Amino acid sequence: MNEVKKVVLAYSGGLDTSVIVRWLIENYKCEVICFAADVGQKEELSGLREKAIKTGAAKIYIDDLREEFARDFVFPALRANAIYEGTYLLGTSLARPLIAKRQLEIAKMEGADAVCHGATGKGNDQVRFELTYMALNPAIRIIAAWRDDHWTFDSRASMIDYAEKHGIPLPLTREKPYSSDRNLLHISHEGGILEDPWAEPKEDMFVLTVSPEAAPDRPTYVEIGFEKGTPVSVDGVAMSPALLLDHMNAIAGANGIGRMDMVENRFVGMKSRGVYETPGGTALWAAHRAVESITMDREVMIMRDSMIPKYAQLVYNGFWYSPEMELLQRFIDDTQGRVTGTARLKLYKGNCIVVGRKSPLSLYSEDFATFEKDRVYDQKDATGFIRLNALRLRILAKMNARG
Repeated sequence: MNEVKKVVLAYSGGLDTSVIVRWLIENYKCEVICFAADVGQKEELSGLREKAIKTGAAKIYIDDLREEFARDFVFPALRANAIYEGTYLLGTSLARPLIAKRQLEIAKMEGADAVCHGATGKGNDQVRFELTYMALNPAIRIIAAWRDDHWTFDSRASMIDYAEKHGIPLPLTREKPYSSDRNLLHISHEGGILEDPWAEPKEDMFVLTVSPEAAPDRPTYVEIGFEKGTPVSVDGVAMSPALLLDHMNAIAGANGIGRMDMVENRFVGMKSRGVYETPGGTALWAAHRAVESITMDREVMIMRDSMIPKYAQLVYNGFWYSPEMELLQRFIDDTQGRVTGTARLKLYKGNCIVVGRKSPLSLYSEDFATFEKDRVYDQKDATGFIRLNALRLRILAKMNARG
């Protein structure tokens, strides 16, 4: 392999990437450019620039990608009602292709030879980063630290030892060794006591949500407006995608909404326990479903819903930039043409309850649905409808009776 002179590292300031800055310099004798994507980490970005330079980086980019993340990644997945294995709203999965895309752009600007990530060889992120690299720039050299021949660390404990030896500040401790990933959509927690799927998470671990027990004793009502499946307003106030998502995180998180504890199937084959906080996303998902319920044709909904597991799988496994994903997104977006309206939610102690929905394009007709007297529906018409649908069942029952 040709000598690496300059590498762009996807940098979060966490344990892995903090150690990797110095590791790259020691083992590749190269210039390290750090790149941190601001996708909504908030205070976690504080001091990141100084830390990267102090650790040995020649330069660091901290790019504000919050609007692009919400608009082009979170909201398209929301239009699909994407949810992985019935629980996970794909917070980390959706951010990785955006980060990797911008990382490649910086590598081109800097004339870098390679890109590097700190994802473990056991996890999903390595796949998400590298599939994006290969899809958008197949010629770029990839340094996957955890799988590199120069890598000598065998655990997070050994990396903490290295960081302490070299005076590298860390966001975690031996007492609280959780690995976390935060963005506008969620924060994830893994590692430590969470590796025991029977152990209940400690309350001091949570960041975006209060416990349901500590949530207000009175419910909070909120109205979310949608246009063609995309949330555009809260309580009648128009907001940009990032501001809307951030606003909903605050409202839902204060009411204990969006905690999820699951054991998921990683793409590489093993099971992993993760605890997620997705307050705003959980509320938006429920609101979107509510508006769809009165605006989307039944058969269109059935077809769209049949594609949710595949959509979620593609996102989870890292195939955001793939022809099948592009085709599927066009199909999803086409189903959203009528999904315009408002949903009213009642948030109370961890519960997100839909209590109202309305739309100028509603397919709901009180004239047809009423239990009271009506002039538009002849109930006797249902007799033939039922008998025709039961025909194959009746034939089967008669054949079974004959033995």
